[in-house]
Amino acid sequence: MYFRVTVVHGIYLLSMVLLPRNIDRLMCRFGHKPVSAVYWFQQLMCLRKQIMRSLVIICILAGVVSFSTAREFRCTAQINYLKLEGSGFGFLDELERQIEDYMNNNNWTEDQFEGHELIECSMQIVFQESFTLTSFRAQLVLTSTRPIYGTMAKTPLLQISDESWDFSYAQGTPLVFEVERFDQLTSVLDYYAYLMLGYDYDSFSEFGGEEHFQQAKRIQQLASSSNAAGWSTLDIDGRARIVDQLTNPRMRPLREVYYQYHIEALDLFILNQESARTKVLEVLQIMSDLYEDQARQYVLDIFFSTKHKELVGIFEGSNERGNAYDLLSDADPARLSSYNVLLE
Repeated sequence: MYFRVTVVHGIYLLSMVLLPRNIDRLMCRFGHKPVSAVYWFQQLMCLRKQIMRSLVIICILAGVVSFSTAREFRCTAQINYLKLEGSGFGFLDELERQIEDYMNNNNWTEDQFEGHELIECSMQIVFQESFTLTSFRAQLVLTSTRPIYGTMAKTPLLQISDESWDFSYAQGTPLVFEVERFDQLTSVLDYYAYLMLGYDYDSFSEFGGEEHFQQAKRIQQLASSSNAAGWSTLDIDGRARIVDQLTNPRMRPLREVYYQYHIEALDLFILNQESARTKVLEVLQIMSDLYEDQARQYVLDIFFSTKHKELVGIFEGSNERGNAYDLLSDADPARLSSYNVLLE
């Protein structure tokens, strides 16, 4: 929103610089327990929401406010159809813009995001084969990130490769935003939009992403009756398996430490590296216990496939690298070669 009144504009910009909304989501929620240095900002965060709400009402009444429409995502899409045999597939280039518009210009939640708060994500769509001139099988490679508090760095929240995406697309076909209706193309976009929202909200608030994971599960349940590829509950590493595990009470310890990893370790790493590393070791211990109790849980593998490089960076060269290696080798033996650097 833009203000034509200098004083109000100054107050607004100051509040946006000093009191980002990400911390509002963290601190101003019912039942949250403040942590460490961030605690001292809690009352200011809540006060800012009240001040800004009052300012907006005043400015609307004064007729001096115009609104811009920020959504939830800042997604980029990349299309690759080099594997398709034959010619005539150049029209698929337009799908790149269509997907970006679909992800970035629809309202996925009732929350209001400022421009600097948008969830950044990338979607690489690699066409594997064509059944007809308008019917395809594609691989989706998805990545989403969130900022690390107090730094310019970002941390990956979700990195996943989905190789079972069958859909039809004809040149010029619009992508219709209708979450409650199954569509081979847009339902996959809807599903991953809510999955990314769930992971993002879980990283700022304990179990904060529950409603978004539940929405992703409803999309999966709706799609499963279509017998389309990738939606079956029988797929070991399919879309159904992800949301079933994320919403399973037995996996709540994973989501709890996922929150702790981001809020009590990454976001405070710049303030106290040793304390942050200790917290990460606690998280890894719980992960190791979960791996023993919940073998073949796909969401555990997603966590480590997303975070393994970051985890190596946290402990490389530190006095805790040996302890980290022991826990990582127990919790994530599939990527042992990546963790060997901690022994050097």
